[in-house]
Amino acid sequence: MSVDYISDTATAVRVVKLGAHIGAQIDGVRLGGDLDAETVATLRAALSEHKVIFFRGQHHLTEDGQYEFAQLLGTPTTPHPTLSAGAKSLAIDSQHGRSNTWHTDVTFVDRVPKASILRAVALPSYGGSTTWASTVAAYNALPEPLKRLAESLRARHTNLYDYAAEDRPDENFRAYRREFESTYFETEHPVVHVHPETGERALLLGCFVKELVGVSRSESQALFRLFQDRVTRLEHTARWNWSLGDVAIWDNHATQHYAVDDYDGAEHRRLTRITLAGDIPVGIDGVPSTVIAGSAESYSTVDRLRGAA
Repeated sequence: MSVDYISDTATAVRVVKLGAHIGAQIDGVRLGGDLDAETVATLRAALSEHKVIFFRGQHHLTEDGQYEFAQLLGTPTTPHPTLSAGAKSLAIDSQHGRSNTWHTDVTFVDRVPKASILRAVALPSYGGSTTWASTVAAYNALPEPLKRLAESLRARHTNLYDYAAEDRPDENFRAYRREFESTYFETEHPVVHVHPETGERALLLGCFVKELVGVSRSESQALFRLFQDRVTRLEHTARWNWSLGDVAIWDNHATQHYAVDDYDGAEHRRLTRITLAGDIPVGIDGVPSTVIAGSAESYSTVDRLRGAA
């Protein structure tokens, strides 16, 4: 690990880099809604550079405190487009399912969240880590011919994704799945989009992809696997072993993540997630994502940063 930034604030914020492409641990910060502007600016800069940032020992943080802190970074969305949840956060709870598929949060809507803030509430006695991958590093690693191919493609994302790998007989899981699919969403996104804040190019894929547009089903599957495998190369990832009181924040426009299902059914894992309103993705040709089905207006506003810039 290396320290790549120490702020001048009294709290002595330390940004400790965890990998060449993704991940940093932030020390010297007590998260909450009362952070000063310089510290918030430091966290924003660290998130832009490292894509996912981690905080240890935030035991004081409650759901209200997590929400108040989130408001310093952006505009919180409602917890989820279809799932019932608390007023402020969505419970990521192993009793309802395990997110052991690579995904970017909520890409089945047009207004993809710009960031997510996740807080550990209950953890199994072993396992249950989360891995993030940089979709910017994945794009940058492509040979030029594959970059041009990816830039020309669009993909349709839907919340009716393939559950076959994790199908479970218990009623809790099946009820969760029915609620997740209760309103149908489908959105067409560019496979390569331009990050609205950094200007970087990133792959926009993950498990919610239904098909690539304009090619056969077999070609769609082959092309999806070609580009998705670039995202999940170990060199492009960072893995976090949770402790109670930990908080992770990731740039949802520049990452995918995967909750590792390596703990037994009797073990309980619960984290609370707040997402921040994001922009509508735009391809390098300037064409934005388009809605095929479902309106996400009640889920989230649209971050107007791109238009303001």
